[in-house]
Amino acid sequence: MAPRLASLDVYDVRFPTSRFLDGSDAVNVDPDYSAAYVILATDDGSWPVGHGLTFTTGRGTEIVVAAVEALRPVVLGRSTEEVFGDIGAFWRDLVDDSQLRWIGPQKGAIHLATAAVVNAVWDLWAKREGKPLWKLLMDLPSEEIVRAIDFRYLTDALTPDRALEYLRVLESTRSQREAEIIRDGYPAYTTSVGWLGYSDDKIRRLSAEALAAGWTRFKMKVGGTLADDIRRAGIVREAIGPANLLMMDANQRWDVETAISWMEPLARFDPYWIEEPTSPDDILGHAAIAGAVHPIRVATGEHVQNRVMFKQFLAAGGMDVCQVDACRLGGVNEVLAVLLLARRFGIPVCPHAGGVGLCELVQHISIFDYIAVSGDLTGRMIEYVDHLHEHFVDPVVVMDGRYRAPMAPGYSAEMKPDSLRRHTFATGEVWRDAAVATPVGG
Repeated sequence: MAPRLASLDVYDVRFPTSRFLDGSDAVNVDPDYSAAYVILATDDGSWPVGHGLTFTTGRGTEIVVAAVEALRPVVLGRSTEEVFGDIGAFWRDLVDDSQLRWIGPQKGAIHLATAAVVNAVWDLWAKREGKPLWKLLMDLPSEEIVRAIDFRYLTDALTPDRALEYLRVLESTRSQREAEIIRDGYPAYTTSVGWLGYSDDKIRRLSAEALAAGWTRFKMKVGGTLADDIRRAGIVREAIGPANLLMMDANQRWDVETAISWMEPLARFDPYWIEEPTSPDDILGHAAIAGAVHPIRVATGEHVQNRVMFKQFLAAGGMDVCQVDACRLGGVNEVLAVLLLARRFGIPVCPHAGGVGLCELVQHISIFDYIAVSGDLTGRMIEYVDHLHEHFVDPVVVMDGRYRAPMAPGYSAEMKPDSLRRHTFATGEVWRDAAVATPVGG
């Protein structure tokens, strides 16, 4: 008899990043990078344990933890044969529970909770197969990838047959791109130089250090005051030189007209994109901004709630760069849908990362996208933030501005037990210790 999913534990894990203003931007002025963290085990001790998470920024993590608890009856007791035999059906059962769907459907805290659970299930599966997640996905038959996706509400833009066609056309050359990624890595950009709360001197120093370390793609935060943004953009551009890419991120700060007018003076610093210039729900607003600021690209997606909204953004021309998030959507299954939607509309995928564990997760997404979906690196890169990787068993490795392909089995989501214990809110010793210095903007 196949093992069954027998235990699901969830933790409220928080890191006090607000004390150093790491992660600060125009909206998230004092984030504590956090996660609702799931550990999923079977009733067979010979099977591995699955680890999954969804990213949060401090207060409110307890709400997502409660939502994970609400999903427990839908998950536990299922046989692994049932789950891994049709993981698409498992996903639909999670998001279609007749009572829980009222608090979604497929958005908000319940969808974040779904991501944590689904990511843990895929991590368990990849570990059982002895493969990193990107390799598990690559080795699955194209038909099984398509079966993992919920195509409801997408078929006016993407049908299962068309998705299968996209996957099949690259099957014969997958091994070539796999070898390339293992040899060369995947392009990345750094956000660590330009948090909004950093002082000018710190931005100047970090930009110079990143350039010396081999980085050629940089992102800064904007949306404080226009004068400050112009001054800070000048500092970064001077430090990195005219040939390197500079991206800007407003984190939803502006109305549509404000975004258009604000980008006029910032255009002289040659930004490659402006990210989240307005509300993440305003599809038509993003499209208007994209038309007005061209050739500056509009990038968005980290707060886009589900695959249906991605379809609309892509179809409406409101997304020049698709910044899918591994945890905002309902886990791996829904991410696969968005990768194929982006392929349908010819839009590059540059995942949102940073936070707690997002870099670890999205490297798998981008590698699979290149090998099996897009077959193209043009305009594609993964965000990198140099925070909190030391807490993971299989942390990302970035060299010369490129992610190195993870090779350990799983989804790279597993935290070290001591890190989990010390940062569990509010019982962990990190949160019991109030004597932590708070150098603001240093």
